[in-house]
Amino acid sequence: MGLFNRTKNVAAATTTAVAVAEGPDLGHLSGDWTIDTTHSEIGFSVRHAMVTNVKGRFTEYDGKLHLDGTTPANSSAELVIKVGSIDTNQAQRDEHLRTGDFFSAETFPEMSFRSTAAERVRDDSYRLTGNLTIKDVTRPIVLDLDFTGTAVDAYGVDRVGFEGKAVLDRTDWGLTYNAALETGGVLIGEKVKLTFDISAVKAA
Repeated sequence: MGLFNRTKNVAAATTTAVAVAEGPDLGHLSGDWTIDTTHSEIGFSVRHAMVTNVKGRFTEYDGKLHLDGTTPANSSAELVIKVGSIDTNQAQRDEHLRTGDFFSAETFPEMSFRSTAAERVRDDSYRLTGNLTIKDVTRPIVLDLDFTGTAVDAYGVDRVGFEGKAVLDRTDWGLTYNAALETGGVLIGEKVKLTFDISAVKAA
């Protein structure tokens, strides 16, 4: 192999490496998007009695995204959730979660997330850093998101999808209620796993 061929191969390899690092061009996604709550879900799970997980969701929320498909660092997200809409499929437990032991829904009816930074981790995976506010306590969290696709639906509306997750310690936001078990351990885990299944429509 000659020197010039070797140089060409090195240049090609470098170009490929850069393309992989930058990921696919998603410039067509750039713009403002509104989360479609009828086709999205914000869920969570918490360890219960040290042996299983209780799962739930919030049914009332509003959110918007600003996407920059070419330069993901310019993207941002905002989400406001009505904590009174918590649903764990058990009415008595939901009422308890709305009380002062947990969310104090009457005093603090909303929790919110506002991103402060965005980055592409690899091809279709992204990371949002932002501030989560619960009961007037604001702390940073990190959301990992996977881009699941884009389409024009049957009504001619542009849609984009993301699936995401985050893990947090509820006690960092003052959600400290618990009860000791006779066999050791506690009734409710401190670690909360958040899940996001988001469908958003492009603003006109």
